[in-house]
Amino acid sequence: MRSPDRAGRAGMIVAVGVLLVVAGWVLAPGVFARRDPYTVDPEATYRPPSAAHWFGTDSLGRDLFARVVHGTAASVPAALLAVVIALFAGGLLGLLAGYFRGPVEEVITRVVDVLLSVPSFLLAMSLITTFGFGTVNVALAVGIVSIGSVARLMRAEVLRIGSRPYVTAARVSGRGHAAVLLLHVLPNATRPVAALAALEFAAAVLGISALSFLGFGAAPPSPEWGALIAAGRGSVSTEWWLSIAPGVVIAIVVVAVNMLSSYLQPEEAGI
Repeated sequence: MRSPDRAGRAGMIVAVGVLLVVAGWVLAPGVFARRDPYTVDPEATYRPPSAAHWFGTDSLGRDLFARVVHGTAASVPAALLAVVIALFAGGLLGLLAGYFRGPVEEVITRVVDVLLSVPSFLLAMSLITTFGFGTVNVALAVGIVSIGSVARLMRAEVLRIGSRPYVTAARVSGRGHAAVLLLHVLPNATRPVAALAALEFAAAVLGISALSFLGFGAAPPSPEWGALIAAGRGSVSTEWWLSIAPGVVIAIVVVAVNMLSSYLQPEEAGI
C-alpha cells in the first residue's frame, strides 16, 4: 500500500468523503433528496439550477437532483454487481491457472486471451443482445467483459507467490491444494486484486452509464445516470444542466474511486 504525502492524504480524505456520500445516496436516497424523482410539475419545466432545484428540472418539471440521487441506487449497485462477477470468475480462473499450470493454465489462458482480444464495449453490447435489455443484464455483460483483466492479474500474482518459501513449505508438509490456495496463496494475492477491483468499479460505472445512455439499461422513467445524460443530449446548448449535472457526478465518482485504487495499489505492483 502506498504511503501518500500530505496532499495525497487530503485527496484520499476527499475521495473517501465522496464515496461515503454516494453510499448514502444508495442506502437512503430520500434523506439526501426529499423531492420525489418521478413527480411531474408542468409549471416548473426546464428550470436552471437554483436554491430550490440544485440541479435544475427536466422537460416534465421533475427535480434533477432527486433523479440523480435516486438513480444512484440503480447505477452503483449495478457496477458493484459487475465487479463481483469479474472478481469471482476472473479470480477463480487466475488462481487455477497460476497454481496448477500445465493444461489447466493453457486452456484458461486461451479463454482469457479471447476475452481480452475483443474490444470491451463491443463485447458488452453483443452480450446484452443475447441477454436482453435491463440494468441487471447490463451489469452481467460488463462483469463478463472484465473477467479477463482480473484473471490475468490474479494468475501473475499466484505465479509470484507460488515460488515463495512458505508456499513451498506448505506443499512439502503435505497440505492439500485447497488448503495451500486458501490459506497461503489467496490471502497474499488480494491487495493488487483489490486495487484492480477499484479500477474495474470505476470502469463499470462508465460502461454501465454508456450502455444506459444508448438505451440498453432500464426503461424510462428510471433515473439511471446514463439515461439522464441521454435525456438532455438534444438540448445541451439551451438546457445544459440536464446532461452536465449527472455527467459531473459520474466524473467525480470515477475520480474518487481511481484515487482509492492508487492508495490501495502496492508500490511494487504494476497495474
